[in-house]
Amino acid sequence: MLKTPYCFWSLSVGRAPSRANQVRALPNPPQNLTIATTGASGSIFLRRLLQAVDRDPRVRTANFIASDSALRVMAEELGLRGRSNLAGQVLGHASRKIRQQSNADIGANVASGSYPSDAMIVIPCSVGTLARIANGIASHLIERAADVCLKEKRPLVLCVRETPLNKIHIRNMYRAADAGAIVFPLIPAYYFRPATLDQMAHEFVCRILAHIGLPQADAYRWKG
Repeated sequence: MLKTPYCFWSLSVGRAPSRANQVRALPNPPQNLTIATTGASGSIFLRRLLQAVDRDPRVRTANFIASDSALRVMAEELGLRGRSNLAGQVLGHASRKIRQQSNADIGANVASGSYPSDAMIVIPCSVGTLARIANGIASHLIERAADVCLKEKRPLVLCVRETPLNKIHIRNMYRAADAGAIVFPLIPAYYFRPATLDQMAHEFVCRILAHIGLPQADAYRWKG
């Protein structure tokens, strides 16, 4: 846990936002999301993202894909077991909104450009997944869904998690960004002085969602 003597931030995780902190309604917020997770460390960020999406009434559907390596990481970091009901295990309850997809199912709905996915988030995104996306290698559903986002000019957010970065990683981030992806490294903020890891992860997730058009009412906003 991150300890601090005081907090000056306005994040209210788990509480209804005040009337003054309501976000302005956007004309066309994304309603259909694809969320993928891979074999990089940082499953707490995935959990906070799924929680935020599950409770956001603007999102109607979220197709959720986990790679085989992600299953290992989630087992170690979140205590998940098995391949079934992953979203339910992460959330702690069943969700009608979040639909699990098999990474081996290359014929799933999100593998086609005709399926109306509004945006895709890969969190955390391993450098192996980054490399395959950047170089058009789509042998599994995660990479294929990402490839569809790029060719259809839809938002693709890659929350890359690796350090230090070698030249191959940096070149692949450039290739992905050049193709239209949003490289959004998994680097949380500290200026709002988070008191817990959950608060730190929640604020990072708020930044991601705001970036794709889903600002959260309980996000911290710097006032200068």
